Amino acid sequence: MTQQPAIQPPQRKTFPGISSRAWEHPADRTALTALRRLKGFDQVLKVLSGMLRERQHRLLYLASSARVGPRQFADLDELLDDCVQVLDAPARPEMFVTQSPVANAYTIGMDEPFIVITSGMYDLMSHDEMRFVIGHELGHALSGHAVYRTMLMHLMRIASTFGFVPVGGWALRAIVAALMEWERKSELSGDRAGLLCGQDLDTAIRVELKLAAGARLDKLDSEAFLAQAQEYERTGDMRDGLLKLLNLELKTHPFSVLRAAALTQWVDTGGYGTVMAGDYPRRQDDDKAAWRDDIGEAARHYRDGFDQSDDPLIRGIRDGLGGIVDGVGQAATSAADSLGRKISEWRRNVGRGSAGTDDPGSDAGSDGR
Repeated sequence: MTQQPAIQPPQRKTFPGISSRAWEHPADRTALTALRRLKGFDQVLKVLSGMLRERQHRLLYLASSARVGPRQFADLDELLDDCVQVLDAPARPEMFVTQSPVANAYTIGMDEPFIVITSGMYDLMSHDEMRFVIGHELGHALSGHAVYRTMLMHLMRIASTFGFVPVGGWALRAIVAALMEWERKSELSGDRAGLLCGQDLDTAIRVELKLAAGARLDKLDSEAFLAQAQEYERTGDMRDGLLKLLNLELKTHPFSVLRAAALTQWVDTGGYGTVMAGDYPRRQDDDKAAWRDDIGEAARHYRDGFDQSDDPLIRGIRDGLGGIVDGVGQAATSAADSLGRKISEWRRNVGRGSAGTDDPGSDAGSDGR
């Protein structure tokens, strides 16, 4: 009997020297730059960096989750290697699988980001779908998103711990709102990175289908799913616009239907094909990239989109200001000082032992895929 040759996996294109700018949504890039220009923001970041012991945070996952490697979740280990090769990542982040019924994945850490996959996500997705998920998270790591996502995670934790945080009041809330608006846009960037890793749009859409409605793909239809996005976009009077804004309040992610539509649009408008053809920005040219190049496209996105936020950061982006008034900066600086005092008081009262009883992923679960 003649032995049939083994079916070879598809050869995926690799992108030597690719810059994260190749997959970053323009609103994501512009928002990140505007965040860095925000007066007082750097002080808040420094305070939180001092509070967060990143090595301690990683040790929590090392002690409570399974680290992915050749002997544990070897399939995920190989997928991570593949994605690192495709996106030509300068460094390979660590990855952990943590027990949770919630389908989620997230990338956290400020100095050395690492990826966390929940068991719920692993059980929900097929092998190829997990490639998209891991590529999505690797895209976050390469774009530097983990720094700001970690900051948002800890700001939200502090707010929930203290109940009311009198630290600059509206200035701190403005920073949280700006971070959450940015994070929603950063998810669109992560989806593009995931598509570049998997190079199969149908698989990417299946991930969004499962995140929206569960594993029963035999009950779902991608065309009908995408038609929901068109109906959502067409629904529009003043009441609907307000309701859409209210639905997005405190959400770290765009809705799955709209993410699928945004990724399809990137393909249909030629952005994905351009990268696949080898025409993409290189990391070696990142220092030459001008922020102004992204402002026009980001402004068009916000002008045409429904989710125009009235928070100071997004208002600044729409108006081309790239920041907010000095009063907010002064208040944010005051917020950082007050926040530092509150954190010191909280650490004294709670003690070091309490962190060991917490689920390390519980405060980050809303920050994932």
